[in-house]
Amino acid sequence: MLPRSDMWKDSKMSEEHTPAADGMQIPKLVDMENPHAVLDEVRTIVCRTFPKFDFEPVERVFTEVVGLFRGECHGYGKCNTQYHDLKHTTDVLLAMARLIHGAILQGETLSPKNIALGLISALFHDTGYIQRWDDHSGTGAKYTLVHIRRSVEFMERYFTQNGSSRTDFRHCANMLHCTGFSAKINEIRFENGAFEQLGKMLGTADLLGQMADRAYLERLLFLYYEFKEGQVGEYTSEFDLLRRTLGFCDTVKKRLGGELGGVNRYMISHFSNRWNIDRDLYEEAIEKNRDYLRYLLLNHKKEYRDYLKRGGVVEKLTAIRDAKTLLA
Repeated sequence: MLPRSDMWKDSKMSEEHTPAADGMQIPKLVDMENPHAVLDEVRTIVCRTFPKFDFEPVERVFTEVVGLFRGECHGYGKCNTQYHDLKHTTDVLLAMARLIHGAILQGETLSPKNIALGLISALFHDTGYIQRWDDHSGTGAKYTLVHIRRSVEFMERYFTQNGSSRTDFRHCANMLHCTGFSAKINEIRFENGAFEQLGKMLGTADLLGQMADRAYLERLLFLYYEFKEGQVGEYTSEFDLLRRTLGFCDTVKKRLGGELGGVNRYMISHFSNRWNIDRDLYEEAIEKNRDYLRYLLLNHKKEYRDYLKRGGVVEKLTAIRDAKTLLA
């Protein structure tokens, strides 16, 4: 539904987008800017269902991936993609845990071992954006079109070095491939229905995690430059990407209900059980972002940056571009 004209002021919006300021929001439940707060919530969620759940393998991978993104992993540089960053990874991890929890509440059968592999796959899903030490050209965004293959390769090295089984690796690789936006889920050779369901959950968590982000619209400006470097699509400008995002939202909705099996339906059970909130906060956040984007495209085509105030994204983007100009 389009926002009413009287909901909007002609003056510049404050940092809080007015439509999203009402009611309960995802960041009010967990500090999404703190990776360890997210990990603690994931632990709480899985232990509600399995009190004796062995969380150590997940926590070990979490430590590895956080170190990788922060430039603390031998042989790799720090993450330099501003959209596909550590926060996006932890956002997806939490969305995955919530879907798993909701699925179990709705009667799905998932073993603790399989759940652990699903969470581990979420952590590894965008490691392919990280450059090695000897890679000095551009940023990790140049790997956008091959980042899934590179993520699987990084995960394979980790599994091999830590003595994990090849079978577990194959399960995780299959799930990770489900994050490809054009992936054909029915063509992936899952060992059983549980792993197929977890793969659909991961593909769903990847979409929900980014699109429900309170700064999603702002972060799209970063995504434009990642796409430009990675030669993805034919976007002509930041605004062109914003404009086309409305159509992308429609495509995502169809994919969630089609190829990904509608597993986003599990979210409401999670929020009801964990927080006593009988609503899907991800769906609400995405719709609020979409409503604000409609308003922006309709009323502020030229000065759209002035109306994207969250997270200091515009300022950060300007600083990065100014630094590149000075170094050129």
